Amino acid sequence: MNIKTIVGNAILAALYIAVSAVIAPFGFTNIQFRVSEMFNHLIVFNKKYIFGIILGVFLTNLFFSPMVQYDLIFGVGQSLLALTITIVSSRYIKGMWARMAVNTVVFTVTMFLIAIELNLAFGFPFLFTWLTVAIGEFVVMAVGMPVMYFVNKRVNFEKMV
Repeated sequence: MNIKTIVGNAILAALYIAVSAVIAPFGFTNIQFRVSEMFNHLIVFNKKYIFGIILGVFLTNLFFSPMVQYDLIFGVGQSLLALTITIVSSRYIKGMWARMAVNTVVFTVTMFLIAIELNLAFGFPFLFTWLTVAIGEFVVMAVGMPVMYFVNKRVNFEKMV
C-alpha cells in the first residue's frame, strides 16, 4: 500500500470519526441516523476506501459506543460485510448511480446485524429494531448518494487513494 492510499484512508477514518462524534446521540440507538455512513458510498468510487471506512467505524465504536464490545463485532462486521458485497457486485454493475443504489440497498438490508446487536445488548425486539435501523440507514445512504456524487465532481474520489 502506498503513502497516498494510507494518508487518504487515514483522513477518511478521521472524517468518519469527527462526523460521528457530532451526531453521537443519534448514532447508537434503535433509531439511528449516523450521517457518517454516507462515506460508505466512497467504496463505489474506489475499493481501496474499505480500509478508511472500516478503521473509522472501528474507532468510532471504540470511543463513542455505549456498547463497545457488541459494536466492535456487529458494527464493524456489518460494515465489512456490506462493503465486501458492494465491491464484488460493482464488478457487474455499470454506472455510478446504479452502484450507489445497490450499495444503499446492501447497507440497508445488512442492518439486521445491528438489530441482532441491539437485541442482545438491550433486549430490543429484533424485527422492529431491524425496521428502524434500516430506515435510518436508508435515509442517510439515499441522501448521501447525490452528496457524494457532486462532491466527487470536484474532488475525484477515484484518484484520491
